[in-house]
Amino acid sequence: MDTNPPSEPAPLRIPSGSGRRISPGSPGIHERRQSETCSSVKKRRAWHTLSDDEKRAYLDAEVCLMNTPSTSDLRGSKSKFDDFQAIHVLQSEIAHFVGQFLPFHRLFVYAHEQALEAECGYTEGQPYWAEEVDAGAFSKSVIFDADLGFGGDGAPDTQCIQDGPFADYMNPLGPGYTIEDHCIQRQISDRASNSAQESVLENCRNKTTFMEFWPCIEGGPHGAGHGGVGAQEGDPETRHAEIGGNNEATGFFGAPQTPGGGGFTPPFGGGFGGGMPGFARPDDVPAPEIIGDPGNETTLTHLLEMYGVVEDRTIAEVMDIAELCYEYD
Repeated sequence: MDTNPPSEPAPLRIPSGSGRRISPGSPGIHERRQSETCSSVKKRRAWHTLSDDEKRAYLDAEVCLMNTPSTSDLRGSKSKFDDFQAIHVLQSEIAHFVGQFLPFHRLFVYAHEQALEAECGYTEGQPYWAEEVDAGAFSKSVIFDADLGFGGDGAPDTQCIQDGPFADYMNPLGPGYTIEDHCIQRQISDRASNSAQESVLENCRNKTTFMEFWPCIEGGPHGAGHGGVGAQEGDPETRHAEIGGNNEATGFFGAPQTPGGGGFTPPFGGGFGGGMPGFARPDDVPAPEIIGDPGNETTLTHLLEMYGVVEDRTIAEVMDIAELCYEYD
């Protein structure tokens, strides 16, 4: 698929429920300086292909990020790791079930990758979980190894993870929009993970339009990651999974075929909804701005907001991963 954006951005005309109208000339849209050639290209590799030492290096860097105090003013955030969940909370209602779903998560994971290097000296590419390898059997995945992984399932009564490097981590954000210290929870479901099967991915890849491809990915492999990990990640009642979906350390591990990994470059498109279904944003959470689009149509000029963690970019600027200086093994 051609990953180069067209020279003249044009909207894919799809109506949505929001009545907000933001001019494409709104503040924040600017011409980016012509990008310099990448001094190096990070290679993102599947977790199950990493050596033991490579796995430990990544896990140590993630713990480092959790122990590095936040310097942002993001609501509820205490650490650099928390900053990413705070971004997800603030952008959630305009970053899911909408046209920017895939490019937003591409830049989101890129920002996390940059923070691992800047704050904790991790210079390798963001590993990813090849979920299709474990589909139908998440409970047996090496991802959940207690020593060389992210720890195992949650306790039967509390759903708190009991082992691994993140067992003692207290998350100050969530569930949903709440600010409340709590453990990382899991309730691994092999059944829910079935939608990550290679046949499901192949079906999505064979779609010929974005309006077929995007919901296939979001509802299939993406949904399998949430539901398969379970607990808050898979809570359909309150949309905790979408609002605070990166309270779980595996939340940056979407495969390259899914939005978290961002290795598959689709066309842009889609509209904006008026909020997360079934979950009202409280008064102390500011409404996210829609910047760069002519009304309710997602275009290449839509600005993806990262609240200063990395520089905001338009969708056009993340369409080709070569411009972000990474590739997949």
